[in-house]
Amino acid sequence: MDRKTFVAIIIVIIVAVVLPYLFIKIMYSSTSPQTIITTQTPQTTYNVIIQGAGSTLVYPQLNEWIQLFYSQKGIKISYQSVGSGAGLSMFFQNVVDFACSDPPLSRDMWLKYNGSVLQIPWLAGAVAIVYNVPGIPTNYTLKLDGSVLADIYKGSIVYWDDPRIKSLNTDIADKLPHKEIIPVYRTDASGTTEIFTIFLYKSTNGSWSKDLVGKTVNWPVTSTGRGIGGKGSEGVTQIVMQTPYSIGYVEWSYAIMNNLPIAAIKNAAGAFVAPSNKSIMASLEKAVLPQSPLSDFSEDAYQIVYAPGEDSYPIVAPTHIILWKKYGDQSKALAVKEFLMWVAEEGYKHVIQGYVAPPENIRNLLIEAANMISS
Repeated sequence: MDRKTFVAIIIVIIVAVVLPYLFIKIMYSSTSPQTIITTQTPQTTYNVIIQGAGSTLVYPQLNEWIQLFYSQKGIKISYQSVGSGAGLSMFFQNVVDFACSDPPLSRDMWLKYNGSVLQIPWLAGAVAIVYNVPGIPTNYTLKLDGSVLADIYKGSIVYWDDPRIKSLNTDIADKLPHKEIIPVYRTDASGTTEIFTIFLYKSTNGSWSKDLVGKTVNWPVTSTGRGIGGKGSEGVTQIVMQTPYSIGYVEWSYAIMNNLPIAAIKNAAGAFVAPSNKSIMASLEKAVLPQSPLSDFSEDAYQIVYAPGEDSYPIVAPTHIILWKKYGDQSKALAVKEFLMWVAEEGYKHVIQGYVAPPENIRNLLIEAANMISS
């Protein structure tokens, strides 16, 4: 085969095979846009850990939420149960991203940070009065009132068989032992302490001095040498469990988890009521709370503690989450927003015993706060 014949054959092949293929390819490309199909749904992930600290009252419920939130969203939250006062201090020093406090910000603190801080009363709990008194039948619920509790913590009621305790518990008056009462209290800056002392102040018409209301208190009983201090609700719970003839105040869920006897407390209507979902809701339903996360909530504890109503448990208060309106890190801001939305939409389906989910208007405050947060 000579060179001219070979070239001619190659040209024929190009014309017959390659050119039609290229023509079809060009025509297809000009009429059909390229489409990339994927079977995976992209998920937003934040390479951050949300840091929180504060209230021991909220810790059992918050711990449950943290685990569920991570399993569903893959976002980590670390929470230090150090007490409301320490948590707020860490928050304002920018050590943590949010704080939990049983009482909200005081009016002075709210005025100082007005416009830059959000707060929401996102969960309701009760302060339970627990005791360890050998001799009291296990099927009997001890009855106490604010006046008796105030004098126990003042140190002026010394023995379990004091006539005033007997008069409240006539059914077992002969079983109350002549043993010294050992009051147990919180040593850390505690929202639970503030709620309890607000109750003592309101229920005694000021016989319990307002100077003895707060997160930290100089308990008069300490001068008698009979009081014992514990750190956190965890510490108070352990001391009461281990100390015969003691009495203390802890968040209701700690009493439930540790199977401690819980006293029924005389409410504003004169009825003796123990903490329950029903009695907590009865205390909350008459409260008129602010309707913006930017609002001043400083009076809500005074409204709810010792609330009116036959069914109201008298030592109830919401616990608050405190957040910045603006975070320096965008990923952290988005992660915090997602957590608030998750609590409002999913978390309240998983409320453990000892807590009560707030009404719908409070859930809406969480969503509103999430929408306000930016970076």
